[in-house]
Amino acid sequence: MSTDGIGLDELALAARNHGLPMEALDWEVTPIGLHYLLTHYDIPAVDPTRWTMAIDGAVEVPLVVDLDDLGRLPPRTHTVTLECAGNGRARLDPRPISQPWLFHAVGTARWSGVSVADLLAEVRPRDDVVEVLFTGLDRGVEGGVLQDYQRSLPLDEALRPEVIVATAMNDAPLPPQHGAPARLIVPGWYGMTHVKWLRSISLLTEPFDGYQHRRSYRYRTQPDEPGRAVSRMLPRSLLRPPGIPEFLSRRRIVEAGEITLTGRAWSGHGPIVRVEVSPDRGTTWHDATVERAPDTHAWHPWHWTWRARRGLHTIVSRATDSTGRSQPDEPEWNVGGYEVNAIQAVDVEVI
Repeated sequence: MSTDGIGLDELALAARNHGLPMEALDWEVTPIGLHYLLTHYDIPAVDPTRWTMAIDGAVEVPLVVDLDDLGRLPPRTHTVTLECAGNGRARLDPRPISQPWLFHAVGTARWSGVSVADLLAEVRPRDDVVEVLFTGLDRGVEGGVLQDYQRSLPLDEALRPEVIVATAMNDAPLPPQHGAPARLIVPGWYGMTHVKWLRSISLLTEPFDGYQHRRSYRYRTQPDEPGRAVSRMLPRSLLRPPGIPEFLSRRRIVEAGEITLTGRAWSGHGPIVRVEVSPDRGTTWHDATVERAPDTHAWHPWHWTWRARRGLHTIVSRATDSTGRSQPDEPEWNVGGYEVNAIQAVDVEVI
């Protein structure tokens, strides 16, 4: 934890990862180069012509598949919003030492591939399977533990038809930084679940107890408590900043008059049913028009007309999903800086 400025280690992380520029909220589907990116370890250099993936564990017919084998299965395409579980972490005080995200760790892409359910049907899982473990080719040391990057899903989650092994992003082959030649996409779940550079899929008869489940990506209010596993994305709304920016502060400059404010909102627990906008940092709230999402697990566009008067203003928005979950006004502190979905504030000078 830190109450000091960003350290060199965090700057190094920030230099190799990047967030979504807020003006890119204009795009329903995020261009590949603008989609947020987080890599835990190094990006593996994988020759797609030699790549294979084992499917093994508690199965009747273990398999090793390549890209040609995947191409023989029914294709699936889903537009999915991905958000890093640590999005918003940099706003906490004291700040957890890790990738210092503000609001920008998000993006929406069109992912194409084959369903995990179809792959598992090929290997015939045993009746005692409880989880499915996904292992990537990326390796590193975290918390003093040498490891391959691994995450598991409960069997029923892995069998959802929209959970896919993706080989394409926005109708193009996966780029190296996004998991080429194949990665996992789990719509609705935070980004740590979407294992990149897949090496194997293993069916387990006991819950996975690896580092990324036991120690990392757990919501804890105290360092020594077991906490709970982070899973589905909490609701969030982001405003596309209006006008033009002041270079350093990113304060927005707009001219007085009617301004259509726009943004995107999403949740991993259900569709967004309400977005409220306040031009005075929460003193008054106004309902925005929420539009249909392009896919079940993609963000909703929204808009609201603001009659802007001269002066300094702070605009905020908040989303509510179909389960009644909404955004808090202030970030809720936790040890790892996860699930920080407090409202975004955009400072605007009206001239």
